[in-house]
Amino acid sequence: MEQLPLERRSPPRPVSKLFTNALGRRPALRWLVIAALAVPGILRAAEDERPVVDAAKVTVEKARDAALPTLHLVGDSTVRSGGTGAGLWGWGERITPFFDTNKINVVNHAIGGRSARTFFTEGRWQKVADAIRPGDFVIIQFGHNDQGRIGDPAMKGRADGKGIGDETVEDTKPDGTKELVHTFGWYMAKFVTDAKAKGATVILCSPIPHKQRWETGRDFEKLAEWDQQVAKNNGALYFDLTMVITDAYKKEGADKVATLFADKGTHTSDLGAQFNAARVMAGLKSLPSGPLGKFLSEKGEAIEPYQPTAQINSNHPPTRPTQP
Repeated sequence: MEQLPLERRSPPRPVSKLFTNALGRRPALRWLVIAALAVPGILRAAEDERPVVDAAKVTVEKARDAALPTLHLVGDSTVRSGGTGAGLWGWGERITPFFDTNKINVVNHAIGGRSARTFFTEGRWQKVADAIRPGDFVIIQFGHNDQGRIGDPAMKGRADGKGIGDETVEDTKPDGTKELVHTFGWYMAKFVTDAKAKGATVILCSPIPHKQRWETGRDFEKLAEWDQQVAKNNGALYFDLTMVITDAYKKEGADKVATLFADKGTHTSDLGAQFNAARVMAGLKSLPSGPLGKFLSEKGEAIEPYQPTAQINSNHPPTRPTQP
């Protein structure tokens, strides 16, 4: 495979030296710095907006009935947040009522703070693959932690390469070890081919949209394109969850949508997780041949298949989208 060089970057200046220089030039800043340090987390707020969840604190889910097929959910904190922080919940934690659990197991393997890259390198995907049996289903959603520059410390080793090709980038990790980082599409294709080899039906979906990115445009455009192409190239199914939810938000309006988020604009509240779980079901029911149709509960049967016909119902003037 072709190996590409890391993007050039200047080494970050040590925080302690920055403080020393600032205080040396402007003694009046001393009390401002001390006050900032006295407030826990104030200097780390930007870095901790998308924390990497401690896996030791996450309950490992397993199939309830080994005699039944299993729906495996794979993704990040927008699929499973566990109610952490200010009541953050993922759609995967609220989707089980849409299925008849006498006919199918629903197992949520998602974990917060992971990208397709780190879900693979931490061995999490292998554990999912080992649990898959013929007749199972796998839904995979990544993207919120995959973007950014490889090698940037702020990305916490999560950024993967752009596109769906076989090119790699060598990344030097904080402990000095080297890692060959693949493209987003390479990891997704790996997940698809492994799951299919075990006899599963695989469904890729694009990420849920940010709170700031549904009124005036679309979110995750490139990632959606890559997901769709990976699905086409490798025999998986795909639906554009970003737009399924975006169109539903447009029908509801900005005031209602604001109640569905529990933070600045990435993670949903319990109400938002329930809302998005219903949209996932609408996306699944829009797929050709309805692969999960015979496993639905009455609540799942009541969901209408997604049709892209929503009109915007905005309560706010257009704003320029911000970068995630």
